[in-house]
Amino acid sequence: MMPYLFLILTIFAFFLNILGFMQLIPLYITLPLLFISIYLTIFSFTHRKVFRRLR
Repeated sequence: MMPYLFLILTIFAFFLNILGFMQLIPLYITLPLLFISIYLTIFSFTHRKVFRRLR
């Protein structure tokens, strides 16, 4: 569930970034949002729950 939520967040941040390139929203706000959303999306899709057995 969470990876798809982050994917929607990435799409939303991408459109905000396009508004930032049109100088409607400052880029110093939209670029970190886009970077963080892409990072969380990739992390959530690649993170695997690993069971480590204690000895």
